[in-house]
Amino acid sequence: MALPPPLPPGSTIGILGGGQLGRMTALAAARLGYRCVVYSPEAHAIGGDVAVAHVQADYGDMAALARFAAQVDVITYEFENVPEATVEACQRHKPVRPGVRAIHVAQHRLREKAFFRELGLATADYQAIASEADIAAATALPGILKTCTEGYDGKGQVRVADRAALAAGWAALGRRGCILEALVDFTAETSVIVARGLDGETRCFPIGRNDHRDGILRTTMVPSGLPAATVATAERYGIALARGLDLVGLVALELFVARDGSVLANEMAPRPHNSGHWTLDACATSQFEQLVRAVCGLPLGPTDMLFPSRMENLIGHEADDWLRYLADPAARLHLYGKTSARPGRKMGHVTFVPAAAPSRSTT
Repeated sequence: MALPPPLPPGSTIGILGGGQLGRMTALAAARLGYRCVVYSPEAHAIGGDVAVAHVQADYGDMAALARFAAQVDVITYEFENVPEATVEACQRHKPVRPGVRAIHVAQHRLREKAFFRELGLATADYQAIASEADIAAATALPGILKTCTEGYDGKGQVRVADRAALAAGWAALGRRGCILEALVDFTAETSVIVARGLDGETRCFPIGRNDHRDGILRTTMVPSGLPAATVATAERYGIALARGLDLVGLVALELFVARDGSVLANEMAPRPHNSGHWTLDACATSQFEQLVRAVCGLPLGPTDMLFPSRMENLIGHEADDWLRYLADPAARLHLYGKTSARPGRKMGHVTFVPAAAPSRSTT
């Protein structure tokens, strides 16, 4: 089957979701001559601040989705918790890249883990927890109990040491469907971000070493310093995932590097990822530009690292130090335009590069 022609500059990309990932995607699209329209339920969407339009409506408003689709040439999403029905409704009008399959897998942790194993990706031991009988039979202990749906940045999960703690944790999470994942004795956390184009070409970004605190990514260091064999396994996993999803766009796969050297798949996100923000300032093509290239049917860009970097998230009032970062010749500051800071909220990020490195982008 012949591929559709690339969308030329001047075309319009629709983005489901109006957060910082949509914002940075819209900025990357504008640099290449594309327009973006953001769709989100919020009255104020920071992605909409830099797009040509913001359609404010509920994700279940079929009439509004049809009006949104009529304004654009292709649609993508900036977070994986957009309802499947929303994506399916959009697909009736315009191409959605990635499509519904990627979020169907990503929105349910048990489906996600089973899909990883189908593709040959190793994972930690896990089991479903949906009843007291499941608790009585639990063996993946000590572990992390997580809700199967929703939850991010450490929300919707609790560490449990034994069956008594598991029962208490399940009650605290609302006695809903959960997954129990055995704790992993890991030496490093990393992630691989893979782009896949309409023609099936795949490209991996250089992987970084991630540091999480309280369930939130705090820093990403590139290069990772991990052994070549570990990097090769991470890339193989990421490419297998992108192909298995028949994805057009980006997918990020978070990974543990266990003490025995094995690499274990943890979670996926079919969109730009926090651990790839460094690419805005230290990579030949940013992850956001790569998403635009993929969904518009353009050639994928090179993913060479230009220089080493360290990305730090600015959480809550840490962003109040913006003036200090602007005075640092090695810092590249990106603020997201959020109007109020609160604990755990990502307000921006800063990437530290060699002081002589030129600035590549503005957010």
